[in-house]
Amino acid sequence: MLDRRTLLAALAATSAIAGARSPARAMLADTSGGEGAKLTAIYERIYDMLVDQDPEFATALGLDKGDNAAAKSKLADRSPAGIKRGHDLYRTGLAELKKIDVSKLSGMDLVNYETFRGPWEDYVKAYDTFSYGLHSWPEPHPVTQLSGSYRSVPDFLINQHSIANAADAEAYLARCNDFAAQLDNETGRIKADHAAGIIPPDFVIDRTLGQFDRIWAPAPAANGLATNLAAKTKDIPGDWAARCAAIVKDRIYPAMRRQADELKAVRPRATHDAGVWRLPKGDEYYAYALRFATTTGMSAEEVHKLGLDRVAELSARADAIFKAQGMTKGTVAERMRALGKDPRFLYPNTDAGKEKLIAELNSQMQAIQARLPEAFGRLPKAKVEIRRVPADIEDGATGGYYQIPALDGSRPGAYYINLRDTAENPSWTLPTLTYHEASPGHHHQIALAQEATGIPRLRRLPAYSVYTEGWGLYAEQLADEMGVYENDPWGRLGYLQSYMFRAARLVADTGLHHYKWTREKAIQYYNDALGTPEPSNITEIERYCVWPGQATSYMVGQTSWVRIREKAKATLGDKFDLRGFHDTALSAGAMPISVLDSVIARWTDAQKA
Repeated sequence: MLDRRTLLAALAATSAIAGARSPARAMLADTSGGEGAKLTAIYERIYDMLVDQDPEFATALGLDKGDNAAAKSKLADRSPAGIKRGHDLYRTGLAELKKIDVSKLSGMDLVNYETFRGPWEDYVKAYDTFSYGLHSWPEPHPVTQLSGSYRSVPDFLINQHSIANAADAEAYLARCNDFAAQLDNETGRIKADHAAGIIPPDFVIDRTLGQFDRIWAPAPAANGLATNLAAKTKDIPGDWAARCAAIVKDRIYPAMRRQADELKAVRPRATHDAGVWRLPKGDEYYAYALRFATTTGMSAEEVHKLGLDRVAELSARADAIFKAQGMTKGTVAERMRALGKDPRFLYPNTDAGKEKLIAELNSQMQAIQARLPEAFGRLPKAKVEIRRVPADIEDGATGGYYQIPALDGSRPGAYYINLRDTAENPSWTLPTLTYHEASPGHHHQIALAQEATGIPRLRRLPAYSVYTEGWGLYAEQLADEMGVYENDPWGRLGYLQSYMFRAARLVADTGLHHYKWTREKAIQYYNDALGTPEPSNITEIERYCVWPGQATSYMVGQTSWVRIREKAKATLGDKFDLRGFHDTALSAGAMPISVLDSVIARWTDAQKA
């Protein structure tokens, strides 16, 4: 998956193959004159406002240099005032879009307009409706096992804040000081939420407090912030690590304890109810979360049924492979579980075993990258590295996620895999994860975007999880269609289990938040349907409890990508060009599904002509 910061910061691609004017570019050319230029100017202003408001965004893109160097000493403002400024940015954008005469737009300008007009109106309506949980996406609680500066800021400073000289090191220390302030900002917000009855479930609080305990267990000098600074300043004179350790001791740890104390204080009032239906206007909130995640009008009932149908279909395909391999006893989940424990496919749960696992992931990635020209006309220049999720946050983290490269090439893309227990990652499950997170998935799409020209910078942001995560899941199917599992039935089972997993998300997410399932019922559903290890099932279900709707974007997006592709194939017949389809779909930038549908329909018409 893409992490939250990536969802804000990644870019989408334009189509330019060897400098030629492709049919896609001809179809998307600007013909609207002044009104289109006015629209682009609006988007450019809002992009600059976003960079100014969010210094972490600037660093993620490598834009914290030169005239914007001051950003490198700051973090994003997590106070209520900071959240309001973010909301006001969308209000400003919507007001400006309403001044555009849409009848005078065509080509890419019309795509640009349609991409944001409807969703921004929905966002602003939500800001006026709900008093909680609308920071960068529908997330009812600012501090959970998956959210909050206590876990995101150290990861950001360690992995994205570059240090080349003393000024960079001073900026790092300034951000460490600001870290403590942002922790207190969040603590103020959760206190206000708790007073209004917006309290996380008891198991979420328990998981979060456990992570706090692990983070502050090391002495300040052994904290990751201090050891990271020590490693990066070994050739820069100064007492950097000691100064950082003092900030950790005197400011960061105390601020974390204040935050944890607030969670402990409210713990007796927490219930075990897992869904957002328990919160004020909870049913409305979940309906908004589904719209935000899928960009469709699908109801919770429709999403639930899609999940059940797809789980059944994928289970039947997996059953056929098992039988062909002589595994006939038990349910599909039971056979998946047995395969997951087969010693042939397990890595030792040691540092050496984890290094071997990452080495094999790199080999798989290099092999698929060599085959990308079969399906794409444009390939990214940026490299991607595979790393493990930091140990102090891995307990509550997802199985894998992608981090964007810096725009200036100073930092490659990174695909993080959670190695808290190698038993959760048998070898037959790993190739499809690589295809999702790296190539031809997130890295392919996002790195191409950062190398693109021709659309406003704001349009390069994948604000739509259904597009980006739908693409990541579609990329898994594309790899299968390219024949990567031709002589690897176990790998194909891993691919099918991955799809079953995403289909089951539709069932569990709607089960928790619409049908009022308990946490335990959702976990049992996963145990019965998937055969994945129970510890990872627990982590996943608890994720859906704090990120309502988000997990539905994967399978809804994938089915949309495939539906749109197959419609184009049926229309064009022998004229259908897979590389042209991919380059066109990526060239138009991230967008709601309805807009992607219209872009490909126009491309199809151009190909027919």
